[in-house]
Amino acid sequence: MNSKTSFYNLDPEKVLRTAENQGFLTTGEFSQLNSYENRVFDIRLEVAVENNMSVIAKFYRPNRWSKESLQEEHQFLLDLAAENIPAVAPLVLKTGLTLAEVDGMYVAFFPKVRGRMPQEFVGEELKQVGRLMAQVHNIGALRKARQRPVLDTSYFGGWPTLDFLQGWIAPEVRNRYNAAAHVILTELDNILDHQEFIRIHGDCHRGNLLHNGKQFFLVDFDDFCTGPVIQDFWMLLSGTGEDGQREQDEILSGYEELREFPYHQWTWVPWLRGLRILSYAGWIARRWEDPSFPRLFPEFNTFRYWAEEVEALEKIAWASS
Repeated sequence: MNSKTSFYNLDPEKVLRTAENQGFLTTGEFSQLNSYENRVFDIRLEVAVENNMSVIAKFYRPNRWSKESLQEEHQFLLDLAAENIPAVAPLVLKTGLTLAEVDGMYVAFFPKVRGRMPQEFVGEELKQVGRLMAQVHNIGALRKARQRPVLDTSYFGGWPTLDFLQGWIAPEVRNRYNAAAHVILTELDNILDHQEFIRIHGDCHRGNLLHNGKQFFLVDFDDFCTGPVIQDFWMLLSGTGEDGQREQDEILSGYEELREFPYHQWTWVPWLRGLRILSYAGWIARRWEDPSFPRLFPEFNTFRYWAEEVEALEKIAWASS
């Protein structure tokens, strides 16, 4: 059985045996958590870990990340933890490492944390988020990620992804899709300045920012990369016009208590949004062989899906050009 087959067919015995081999005493109970990219399990324990009677096992999708790239992600999280910056770091296993390997799959274990996703930000909450992001970016700027991707058009939904999607885009709208995508990617090539890039979370939307009743903390650094700091802001904010400006002012008032913010990067947001649209489509297409993806995205290979994608890209390309 190859690693992909093992990943698609993780059974209870293998999940529990993997945990027990790493020194966790389990009750035999576990539940699978929602995760499209990886396989994540909440495993009940007989003996508490960090005052918690559960541990989270994360089986990484085979052939996505190398061992070295996962170690860079984990080191970043451990660096944050060492400075008491609230992000969920992996547990150090009995081997002294944060990664284990089973049947060609890498596995990490995390403490179980509880928190709520913010539906809206009230009071001083955006200011608190700004301080948190400044702390993360201050650590991110201290060293380089040699093995992680760079958020530009060479990888993150960029030119290679556009080429890959040609066999998926509905023929009726392919020319329009390509024209809008070319405008967006060309503009990103012109404006992105790699000298401004540091290590960032990379996928900082509200689902990855939780509140535990005392403070905000970050989860799921699976898309940890090198990129512009604005990438860790624009998905958190939802307002437009005066509301949007108020949100920006509030989050940056907290951020600039600890770190200077590059204001010119706000003009990059529409183009980064276009990059994310391309990236998301490419991600689904590349995962189509996973039996769960056709069920999760039943309209992906339909005309309706691509017509809506074209409209979203054109709104960015032609309004901003």
